Amino acid sequence: MNAVRRSNERGHAEHGWLDSFHSFSFADYHDPAHMGFGPLRVINEDRVQPGRGFGSHGHRDMEIISYVLEGGLAHRDSMGNGSVIRPGDVQRMSAGTGVVHSEANASDREPVHFLQIWIVPERRGLKPGYEQKAFAKEERKGKLRLLASRDGREGSLTIHQDAALYGALLEKGEQVSYEPRASRHAWVQVTRGSVDLNGQRLAAGDGAAVSDERLLTLRGNEPAEVLLFDLA
Repeated sequence: MNAVRRSNERGHAEHGWLDSFHSFSFADYHDPAHMGFGPLRVINEDRVQPGRGFGSHGHRDMEIISYVLEGGLAHRDSMGNGSVIRPGDVQRMSAGTGVVHSEANASDREPVHFLQIWIVPERRGLKPGYEQKAFAKEERKGKLRLLASRDGREGSLTIHQDAALYGALLEKGEQVSYEPRASRHAWVQVTRGSVDLNGQRLAAGDGAAVSDERLLTLRGNEPAEVLLFDLA
């Protein structure tokens, strides 16, 4: 294992309506030692207060994935898409040549808690696109469920990069394993609870950059939710 990125080591921005933690450099937070990991460029853990959100703004040449942990995230974009993303849903927006979108808390009573993930696409100038799918808890309990991949296999979202995103829900003592292919890298992000990754304890908000490991074993220390990125 190369490095563990502890939750309390991340960048932090508190705007009143938004409480955001940055695993990698983002906006006003700049750390040359944490500019991303391979094509994985951004993991922001955001909590948005009721009735608030990000107004219309533009993106280009980025694969943007939204993963909701609690509450509902309302999405609108210049491609004509409109939806509410809830726990179990995964959304992919390919910004490509340019997209304008907004994201807001869908509730006027409860906060929304979600991850905003950016992956650099394999090439610039792609046609903008949008995709959203629901993955039931039963599909992720005690197993690594493929959520996004380059070829959209196994009912996953399609991302324009040689990368794959898996999600798992683990009970205490439950264990899953993953075997990266030779020369591949992995990033593991714990979204809640805690796990052991090859014997290394990771708590909620922690991430780990993994290279040169032939087998990754995740074991729940308590009920936990975890994402695993397989990267070129």
